[in-house]
Amino acid sequence: MHITRLLCMLALLFVLGCRQTPDTQPQVQHDITTPIRSDDERIKRLAPFIPLADSIIMRYANESHIPGLAYGIVLDGKLIHARFSGISNLKENTPVYTNTTFRIASMTKSFTTMAILILRDQGLLSLDDPASKYIPDMKGIKYLTTDAPGITVRDLMTHRAGFPEDNPYGDRQLSDTEQELMDLIKQGPSFSNVPGIRYEYSNLGVSLLGTIIKNITNQPYQKFIADNIFKPLGMEHTYWEFSNVPARDLAHGYRWINNDFKEEELLHDGAWGGMGGLLTTIDDFSKYMNLHLAAWPPRDGEDDGPLKRSSIREMHQLWNLNSVGAGFTYPTGRLCPTVSGYGFGLRIAKDCENRVSIGHGGGLPGFGSHWLIMPDYGLGIAIFSNRTYANWGGINLQIMDTLIALAGMKPHQVKSKILEQRKQELMQLLPEWKDAEKLHIFAENFFPDYPIDSLRKEARSLFEKAGPVKNVSAMNPLNNLRGSFDIEGEKARLRVFFTLSPEPDPKIQEYHISELRSDQ
Repeated sequence: MHITRLLCMLALLFVLGCRQTPDTQPQVQHDITTPIRSDDERIKRLAPFIPLADSIIMRYANESHIPGLAYGIVLDGKLIHARFSGISNLKENTPVYTNTTFRIASMTKSFTTMAILILRDQGLLSLDDPASKYIPDMKGIKYLTTDAPGITVRDLMTHRAGFPEDNPYGDRQLSDTEQELMDLIKQGPSFSNVPGIRYEYSNLGVSLLGTIIKNITNQPYQKFIADNIFKPLGMEHTYWEFSNVPARDLAHGYRWINNDFKEEELLHDGAWGGMGGLLTTIDDFSKYMNLHLAAWPPRDGEDDGPLKRSSIREMHQLWNLNSVGAGFTYPTGRLCPTVSGYGFGLRIAKDCENRVSIGHGGGLPGFGSHWLIMPDYGLGIAIFSNRTYANWGGINLQIMDTLIALAGMKPHQVKSKILEQRKQELMQLLPEWKDAEKLHIFAENFFPDYPIDSLRKEARSLFEKAGPVKNVSAMNPLNNLRGSFDIEGEKARLRVFFTLSPEPDPKIQEYHISELRSDQ
């Protein structure tokens, strides 16, 4: 990690530690923290910096007039830290605690798209089928133009059906009946685009996925999702209908207006619930986060989750580009261009450091939530709160970036036997390349592209500059057939990069050697 980045992080820690709680925040009656509970070495490295995450979250909660909140951090399949703070019901002065159940709004969307993939994997639908195949009332839809294609199931999953962005309209439709939803479709919804060409966030589109699930399975989509996702994961405190939540556990929702809290009406479960109706606890949701994290990296072994690992990884692909943030900066102030878009019920982003983040926010009248995972690091966080549209997305990204930097976390790495074998064979040749042409470790293109005299001259010069070899690093694989390793000499360090061919016995097709700068 660069020194300037570390100093920024430490300065942030100092500033957060000096912040005071505003007087307008309701008095916290209860504040529970679940401590780090594993001896795993990665968790040990992370543990000293968890208080910084607490500080960042509580600062935002205090400044944003949030009555109550719950959050949890997961790592490598474990809920390693959870905290519950503030009030879930201001009238009854009920504290937030471990079983407090929050409405998580649009975080629901990935459950609905996961259910669609379960049906796809069972052979009951195709993502590229027209949605009208499963919702006959959609056959009469009139699009913006006569050359518009019909909406597909995939379009609904990725917000490219052409429906207009419908926040906050959609937030008030949760309790609509199936008949009311179908009446909207039969009357002819308005379009902002033709299907299939642009991202535009649509609660209506995801709600129609619930109808597809119902029509294929002949049961409410709520029951199908509960039976096929909640139950296998042991999510025993997750609900569709708020009246089924025990009174003490239910978080009531509030809007901060005119320097006071106004309680928001909780809507009952209905046909639009698949886009934002779920209520759950941090402990339950951590199980769902860990399901997503467990899909990475690809590997051999049992694959007995509610959804195949490969299908979960399919959810994590960027299917619909949303934006390129050329000027994006992290809270430390460093510029880091980022590309982002939508997967299946999930927002996907990749930053300038090649880090992939996956998650989703949730906002409804009375509630604001967000979850974020970085699968390459096995790390995730979820925050629930009971204030209208509380925006936790930037906070979660800040926490992930901070923890990864300060704990020196490294992404999961590919282990490739063939790369390691070719590395050893290359080291036996360097720097002289003696009889290299006689070995069967190079692809047929190699020596026409890299004349042996040039290879020898370059390697001799660099090895002379590096001095006697002190150490050769392990491979740093980019994937199973491409990577690099370092050669440490007494006076300089060299890096060797190579790529293997697609042959059954992969051979070296590309090779580069260079001197490293002192800061590399």
